[in-house]
Amino acid sequence: MAKIYLLSNQKYSNVENIEVFQIKYIKSDINLLDYDALIFTSKNAVYSLDSFNKDWKKIPSFVIAPKTAQIIEKLGGNIAFTGLTSHGNEFAKELVDLLRNKKVLYIKALKTVSNLVEILKENKIFLDELVAYETTCKQSNIILEDNSIFIFTSPSSVECFFKQYSWNDSYKAIVIGKTTADYLPNHINYQISSQTSIDECINLAKQSLI
Repeated sequence: MAKIYLLSNQKYSNVENIEVFQIKYIKSDINLLDYDALIFTSKNAVYSLDSFNKDWKKIPSFVIAPKTAQIIEKLGGNIAFTGLTSHGNEFAKELVDLLRNKKVLYIKALKTVSNLVEILKENKIFLDELVAYETTCKQSNIILEDNSIFIFTSPSSVECFFKQYSWNDSYKAIVIGKTTADYLPNHINYQISSQTSIDECINLAKQSLI
């Protein structure tokens, strides 16, 4: 039977992890209470910020997707808005009217791929950025099997996978969203999950096995 490989460290039954990247938190002494709103587009941004400053829980959070919102709620944060589309550029457009006249902090990775910052600034939103984590590639020793399905969870997962593995025509690719899909090599066919969640990607992968 074909294997499902998840390019993430999150554990699921009947799915094998390939950890091709790792997350490093970047600590800061920023005063969060200077801000009226926080933007999160990643669970890693939440976990990093929570590791060194608990004041974020007092400030309304504007969150790209339900999965990240669930983490914020679990940690005791204050959800003001959860994105409807779960995609970076569309999320930015959803925020414009909500953030007018607010002082906003976007907690982000060292490398980001959406135009969220540009879209908000073009619409006169007062926005600062805090780099809270970075992603670096990690060596994997897993030998891949033919006819396998690969779930790409971020642009970093694509970049780091192709730094050490070659694509076989028997493989299938499933991606968590449009931005991640844009990073795949042009010759690779893929399916995009209907929701920006790993659970939905795995459901799609399991359907492909039938």
